[in-house]
Amino acid sequence: MRDAGLERAIDAAGGVAQLARKIGIAQPSVSNWNRVPAQRVVAVETATGVSRKILRPDLYSELAMSDMLDPIETGRVQEYALLATLLASPPSQSLLAQLAQLNGDATPLGRAHAALAEAASITVAAEVEREFFDLFIGVGRGELLPYASYYLTGFLNERPLSRLRDDLAALGIERIESNPEPEDHAATLCEIMAGLVSGRFPAPLTAQRAFFEKHVSRWIGRLFADMAKAESAKFYRAVGALGCVFLEIETEAFKFAD
Repeated sequence: MRDAGLERAIDAAGGVAQLARKIGIAQPSVSNWNRVPAQRVVAVETATGVSRKILRPDLYSELAMSDMLDPIETGRVQEYALLATLLASPPSQSLLAQLAQLNGDATPLGRAHAALAEAASITVAAEVEREFFDLFIGVGRGELLPYASYYLTGFLNERPLSRLRDDLAALGIERIESNPEPEDHAATLCEIMAGLVSGRFPAPLTAQRAFFEKHVSRWIGRLFADMAKAESAKFYRAVGALGCVFLEIETEAFKFAD
């Protein structure tokens, strides 16, 4: 049974097929949703005009982003969610327009935001869709394979994935049935980190840090670095650079966390 937020988005788009077309995915994927997946919220909001607070109140309501989260934690959630969105699928033209409005500052993260905004301002959706295909899908395989198992072992679906599944089960985090990717995909791991930081997946800071160190920091920095210099990348070079900067900040912050 679909939740109210998804039903409203489908109505606003004019049906399941129209919603799938607007966000650039296959109709059966949307048909299988019970609610909008976290990594699709921004795209659906942009395509339909339905607020993310309505689409996923568990993630974006005032309760979910309450005073329990200080501005730094809120910023971390937003960075992880942005990376999850861009790693899961190519951005629509509307999302590119939103990204072009990002503000930068003199900090490393601010400069990365400014570079991403500039890249978004000169990119069109059709081009970045092809870029995403060449980078992550390809004919046979893409230039990059954004999976923990591959970066840690050289093969897909190896021991790092089974260890991740064990830890997700211990945290009470269930796989989204409509997501065909294995759980060690970079987009999924960024989404999980956003959930841990926001409290959507309740866990103490020690568990959050352990998950980051075991399943994220050991490999995802290499993926972002490869993305920043990939032959197929234009827009995604800026995404890779942002990921590198943010990962460095997270790694340093966890070193000093209580």
